[in-house]
Amino acid sequence: MSQKAYLYILKFGLLLSLITPLLISGNFLFPYISTKQVYFNILIEILAIFWIVFIFKYPEWRPKKSLISIGLIAYFSAIFISTLTGVDFNLSFWGDVERMLGFFHILHFLIFYFILITVIRGKRDWLNLFNVSVVIATLVSLYSFKINHSTIGNTAYVSGYLLFNIYFVLILISNYKNWAYRAAYILALIPMLLTFIKMQTSGAYVGLGVSLLLLLFLSGILNRNKKVRMATFSSFAVVIILISLVFGFKNSAFVKNNYYLNTLTSLISSDKITFKTRLISWNAALKDFPEHPIFGTGHGNYAIIFDRHFDPKFYDYMRSDTYFDRAHNNLIDIVSTIGLVGLITYLSIFAAVAYYLISGFRNGKISSNEFALLVALVSAYFIQNLAIFDSLVTYISLMVTLGYIYWLNRPEPVEAKDEPLDNKEIFLLGLVGMLALIVIYQYDYKPIKMLTGTIDGQRVYARTGDMPKVMEEYKKALSYGTGLDRDSRTTFIRLITQNPSVLKNLPVQKAREILEYAISLGEKNLAHNPEDSLQLMEMAQLLNITATFYNNEADNFNAYLHRAEEMMDRAIAASPGRIPPYFAKAQIHLTRGDYEKTVETLKYAISLNPKYPDSHCQLGKFYFYFQKQEEGYRELDQCIDLGGVGALYPAALIKELGAHYAVDPKRALPVYRRLTELDPKDTKAWIELAKLYAAAGKKEEARNAALKAAEVDPSLREGVENFIRNLE
Repeated sequence: MSQKAYLYILKFGLLLSLITPLLISGNFLFPYISTKQVYFNILIEILAIFWIVFIFKYPEWRPKKSLISIGLIAYFSAIFISTLTGVDFNLSFWGDVERMLGFFHILHFLIFYFILITVIRGKRDWLNLFNVSVVIATLVSLYSFKINHSTIGNTAYVSGYLLFNIYFVLILISNYKNWAYRAAYILALIPMLLTFIKMQTSGAYVGLGVSLLLLLFLSGILNRNKKVRMATFSSFAVVIILISLVFGFKNSAFVKNNYYLNTLTSLISSDKITFKTRLISWNAALKDFPEHPIFGTGHGNYAIIFDRHFDPKFYDYMRSDTYFDRAHNNLIDIVSTIGLVGLITYLSIFAAVAYYLISGFRNGKISSNEFALLVALVSAYFIQNLAIFDSLVTYISLMVTLGYIYWLNRPEPVEAKDEPLDNKEIFLLGLVGMLALIVIYQYDYKPIKMLTGTIDGQRVYARTGDMPKVMEEYKKALSYGTGLDRDSRTTFIRLITQNPSVLKNLPVQKAREILEYAISLGEKNLAHNPEDSLQLMEMAQLLNITATFYNNEADNFNAYLHRAEEMMDRAIAASPGRIPPYFAKAQIHLTRGDYEKTVETLKYAISLNPKYPDSHCQLGKFYFYFQKQEEGYRELDQCIDLGGVGALYPAALIKELGAHYAVDPKRALPVYRRLTELDPKDTKAWIELAKLYAAAGKKEEARNAALKAAEVDPSLREGVENFIRNLE
């Protein structure tokens, strides 16, 4: 096959890869991630067939030696070694469906880079690549206006992706002198910037802001016109002064009353909750580092570090989203999971980039405009990654950027030749093609069947709640045996642990069969990492539920409870500072009917962080179960005062609390608000809530609650109208 044919296939394939951010299918588990990654993997595996044969047949097209390429190979090698030396090989190599950043998947980005630097050898090709990327980014931005979120999903991922494409637009503007083209690019820039602002990602804001200042500074230094240079430096100084004033007087009325300035200072603040929780996360990494300094805990295994050193102070800032699988700082994530070797090899990539940008500029290969833009782009990416981590969309954009810098220093076009297809080429195409098809079938097709099968199981559950049918769907989905099965297994286990009542109406034997199947899935997950705190806790909860289905069989009942307690003790040992596992342990003691251990466990949970409301809520509920009302109300006072009423259920308990707190309007208000959430058809609850809002001077809320009461019971409409008139 001729060079032209290979080049056409490979270049077209690279352009097709850039549409990845648009792809999403509701038939996939974690559709925002898995849809894109599976598509990208298959495309790159197909392109790899032609790329391998192409560079074999036409050696003059092989990538030339480059420090950037060496740095990338070294970094990916460090990642691979860490998968072998780390704690959880499955998670390191295959990753999970929520991220799909295991070594197998990110290896495709390295292949993408080498295909890129092999065939994109001309300025026109690079501009075409940037044009397609910008068009896709514009569509992603416009789509976010329509549905209020992006096809990419995570706002931080969207911001990182747009950060690259904002600079791609600026690179295109600097390369096209035609004002019509420039106007079109400026139009494309508008939805990108609006979407970027809408995402409100602090790290990306800082990255873009600092990089634009750097761009302005470099533009001033590199401009030969003295007047322009002075104007640029003056602008730079004015901007710095204005920013300093805004942040220096962020509590002033002027800043507070200006929506945009107030939003900016709030997002970029050390007082921001996410910043405080990330400081706790980074401190955990610092504590763990001496235990795994060379190759870390293993690529993708950050959750193990975070769990091991979890600080209960975390609950002072956030009660949910307490499981961090990434450090939310790329450098900390790398050094803690891939070790010093990983960090050094990663930084070597950017050292190579700096070398090529500076040497290329000095040698005249890179214009002053592109030098300033590329320095700013790489800086923006690096800075924003100090508060986040890479994703599929940023990996693709990063590889394009690195490939472009590589090309700028080696613009060596190769003349295309027309050579006939020979036997060696046919054999190699067949051999590599066969290997690629095996990879596609084993590692793409089977995962697709698993991912879609899992969604089928969840749909059956949502429509019918028929657990036997759900189990059959899951069995079918998990029959393919993929490296990503862990997440599918977990979703089935959680269907039971989060709503055990789904098994109550089944014949006991069938319920036991489903529970045993779920237990077998939990055991397979734990085989990957026997000290996974979250998996151990969920397994303990599952075993505790199973024990209740053996109430009349003392030996089995005690055996399951014993296993549950053992699992829970291991979960706590793996993450001693995490509080919810103590709730699950107390539940096991409650199943056994052990009052003293139940209370003792929950009191210890409270001691870890007395300001965490859920612990008081749990202890209060357990006191009620044991008919200790006085102690129960004492704890529930704390639960309500600390804002934990949302953790209380069922409705019957809330009604009892409503009667008790009738003389205490401050506490009664959140109690009745919670009751209307649990039982929205309780007319009396709406009436009481309306009265409490009125007494508190919250007229609009009182009016809405009264109208809701009339909606539930139309016979109350006249009384409600009188109530509303009296409010006014």
